[in-house]
Amino acid sequence: MTKSSIAMEVGQEGSLREGLEVAIRERVREIIELVLEEEVEAALGAPRSQRVAERSGYRHGRKSRRLTLRAGTVGLEVPRARLVDAEGSEREWQSRLVPRYRRSSPEVEQSVLGVYLSGTNTRRIRGALEPLLTGAALSKSAVSRLVTRLEESYRTWQQRDLAEEKIVYLYLDAIYPKVRSGGKVVSLPVLVALGVGENGEKVLLSLMTTGAESADGWQLLLDDLVARKMGRPRLVISDGNAGLAAALERRWPGVAHQRCTVHKLRNLVAKAPKHVHEAVREDYHRIVYAETLEMAQKAREAFLRKWEKPCAGVAASLKEAGEELLTFFQFPESQWVSLRTTNVIERMQLEFRRRVKTQAALPNEGAVLRVFFGLWISGQMKLRRMRGYRDIRGTEKTAA
Repeated sequence: MTKSSIAMEVGQEGSLREGLEVAIRERVREIIELVLEEEVEAALGAPRSQRVAERSGYRHGRKSRRLTLRAGTVGLEVPRARLVDAEGSEREWQSRLVPRYRRSSPEVEQSVLGVYLSGTNTRRIRGALEPLLTGAALSKSAVSRLVTRLEESYRTWQQRDLAEEKIVYLYLDAIYPKVRSGGKVVSLPVLVALGVGENGEKVLLSLMTTGAESADGWQLLLDDLVARKMGRPRLVISDGNAGLAAALERRWPGVAHQRCTVHKLRNLVAKAPKHVHEAVREDYHRIVYAETLEMAQKAREAFLRKWEKPCAGVAASLKEAGEELLTFFQFPESQWVSLRTTNVIERMQLEFRRRVKTQAALPNEGAVLRVFFGLWISGQMKLRRMRGYRDIRGTEKTAA
């Protein structure tokens, strides 16, 4: 790799990360400024445009402030106001959220994330922001406006143009968080699409609830990605869901498809008696961890010869995956660890569950989407760059 190409790659990486940080700071800024507005309205006793006799002061412009957070420095427009007491004495209003001489606030992001995690629960949102307001209550109307702002942020993100993402590899999987529905707690399928760009950075592309993990559901998600100008990927990595496979073939006929090797191992073990679980795992690992495609194919033949009679279900399950279990061998060896499985989405699901473990179930599907989106956009779901990313440029003609 030449010095110029390295410099270009570093520049692209910096640009993508800077874009994410800007998005994070923008979300934080929106919430802080909304809360500041509610603070000053509460102090004055009336909204900005409302004329009332009981108003206890008046506004006089705004001042620019900079607040340093973990996500970077945020520029704020802080309202200015004068408070007038019963005797007519005046004093300058001071924000509890952003005190005059405060220049950094590492706890703000945690409270902002708490707002996302609160869904539409007024009490939880107030509780999340209470530490920043030193006990000052947030009005119900303020909470309503805050929820609306979060919903708008999610919709803008979900509908954004993907033409510039240059997606090379596409991971698809479903997660099943618990939500309340019709007086019961149920598992809600949320379809997740995660892409890898030409520079190896992972990008969350879409979150969608379609009622079921079906062919129609996956078709809606894929059609949406294409409508937002995402190009055909060089490889799709997913589990063995039949509906997903059918939707893929309709949208991108002949696209290279890698079946998740971890999902398949779970299928095999589930069909085997407990006393042979370890032996099945060892024989399977000889296939998916082989040094070459030829060695993997020989290991698969040996697996089938060994298990076809004693465990016909195990052998049939392995046959069902076909060559899609070994598609990753067509790509650079440096990327095999990343391309064999959908573990990257499972790690995101674990982080999601960790953050909502204090809630038996989220109130509705909208809350699920906002929480997952909030974890991503606030930088709480940190994904490493793909292994072997420097070899992506050599895969243009591979398997696609």
